[in-house]
Amino acid sequence: MPDTPLAIADYVHLRVHSAYSLSEGAIRIKQLVERCAAERMPAVAVTDTANLFGALEFSLACAEKGVQPIVGCEVFVRRTDESFGVSRDEGRRPDPDSLVLLVQNEAGWRNLSALVSKAFLETDAGERPQVSFEDVEAHAGGLIALTGGMRGAVARLLNEGQAARAEETLRRLAAAFPGHLYVELQRYGRAEEQRVESALIGFADSHRLPLVATNEAYFLDTDMYQAHDALLCIADGTYVAQEDRRRLTPEHRFKSAAEMRARFADLPDAVDNTLVIARRCAFMVPKRQPILPPFRVEGMTEEAL
Repeated sequence: MPDTPLAIADYVHLRVHSAYSLSEGAIRIKQLVERCAAERMPAVAVTDTANLFGALEFSLACAEKGVQPIVGCEVFVRRTDESFGVSRDEGRRPDPDSLVLLVQNEAGWRNLSALVSKAFLETDAGERPQVSFEDVEAHAGGLIALTGGMRGAVARLLNEGQAARAEETLRRLAAAFPGHLYVELQRYGRAEEQRVESALIGFADSHRLPLVATNEAYFLDTDMYQAHDALLCIADGTYVAQEDRRRLTPEHRFKSAAEMRARFADLPDAVDNTLVIARRCAFMVPKRQPILPPFRVEGMTEEAL
């Protein structure tokens, strides 16, 4: 009797922060792809923080191991009175809201590249690279959007008690990404998630938007948690013993498909939609020669040089 082929994992990670999420992620591209291959995960998305530095390396590593790369990025959208809320801190621009964008095709890659470049070039020094919502609307083609989890505008506004504004923001996102927006649910065991989950599910139902279950992975295994926590302290200039500082949880690891199925057992469609999104994305960053500026020497051609 021939060996029975191993089953393909029935969950795809859509929120992985590699080591290219500088001073945040602790997952090396090669390790990530090897883990996916070992766990029979058919695809994986890398959505590094505000950059696409690892996109080519990620695409090539996935191709070698037979894993489908989903190229993406966590971009940040500037908050204003008209779109994503008002800062409570006088004289200081509020922290931008998260929006996760996944590339479907060449057009989407060009649009995401334009947004990331614009964020770096047009953000004031000392601020997190960010774009306006109008920029997102102008570059939405070929992209799938996730609402950004707890750092996204919709969840933030719900946690602030601004349900009407949260729903209006969701409407605007749905209009910018017709048929390409997913309401993101995360379960790390935090109170803020529990406060807004029912409202997010209600919004998705009333606006006929699909849910998707995500788990941001910053490190591969639980035994990396303390080292990663120290990394965050170094990045933020804080101390491990300090109470009021940025913290993640041991749940922010690269979980298995079985763990994610168990965590969202009551919402199987949200897990299924990770596979749907993977099937909707079909792009790898192409390998090409460096594009260099011309080097001119009087009386000689570039070929002669």
